[in-house]
Amino acid sequence: MPHTFDLLVVGDANPDVVLGPLDEPLAFGQREQLVSDGVLTLGGSAAITACGAARLGLSVALAGRIGDDEAGRFVRAALEDRGVDTGALRVDPGLSTPLTAVVARGEDRAILTAPGTLAAVAPSDVPERLLATSRHVHAASYFLMPALAAGLPGLLRTARDHGATTSLDTNDDPSGRWDPSGIAAVLPATDILLPNAREALALAGHSDLERAAAHLAARGPLVVVKDGARGALAHDGRTPSRAGSVPVAPRDTVGAGDSFDAGYLAAVLAGEEPGRALRIAAACGALSTRARGGTAAQPTWTEALAALAHDGENH
Repeated sequence: MPHTFDLLVVGDANPDVVLGPLDEPLAFGQREQLVSDGVLTLGGSAAITACGAARLGLSVALAGRIGDDEAGRFVRAALEDRGVDTGALRVDPGLSTPLTAVVARGEDRAILTAPGTLAAVAPSDVPERLLATSRHVHAASYFLMPALAAGLPGLLRTARDHGATTSLDTNDDPSGRWDPSGIAAVLPATDILLPNAREALALAGHSDLERAAAHLAARGPLVVVKDGARGALAHDGRTPSRAGSVPVAPRDTVGAGDSFDAGYLAAVLAGEEPGRALRIAAACGALSTRARGGTAAQPTWTEALAALAHDGENH
């Protein structure tokens, strides 16, 4: 069947309120604390990845759920403004759109999320026609959507049966349990696993990042780890490889990992060799930090390659 989309992203989409930087501990007791900046923007790992990929020139669809409310209408409009197809973004009449507040402090941040529709997102929300007509299927925020997580191995296998490649960014697990049996079931159906360093260590149960990546890669996927200012690490089960970060003056790191995901998937779908794909992804993640929120500074393909050239890579 002919491809309609380069990329189908499955998962979370919500407004983010990003505040910061906060120069002191977050206070209760009805104290009002002032920060220098704040922005209302599109959030959710899946949504930010979808927007980043569209910005890089891919044709992208997103499947998930929003509520029948102002927040949901904001999410749909923001996705469509950025070129993401929202035909499979279902409106749930009984639940609210998720909402996230992000408070930045130094290089860290606190994230508060009201899950709304997230627990109701299910494999049935993903039309098989999209699985059959997308070159690649990416799932995000595994631990926030338990119904989707339970069916994700089957969904990804269906995508593979139609010729697509697959990827997963689990993101954080608020419960701290990291669902070992569920992860063991989904990794064999996953071509590329895209955790950050802390998540990779938790998923693997190791304290050494390279060993953690090797452990996860032994279960099936290529493991591509986002490692902050240290760049990125990839492990194919045999050999590790690294890419350095692209120097920028960051304003906000919210969504940088999701922009990294978008860059890596765009590079792979463009046929780039693995080492260069890793460098392109690192550039996309770094460039996305130039503005508040996850989508405002996402680079184009030309901008990402220019950043690599400026950083000394030959083309």
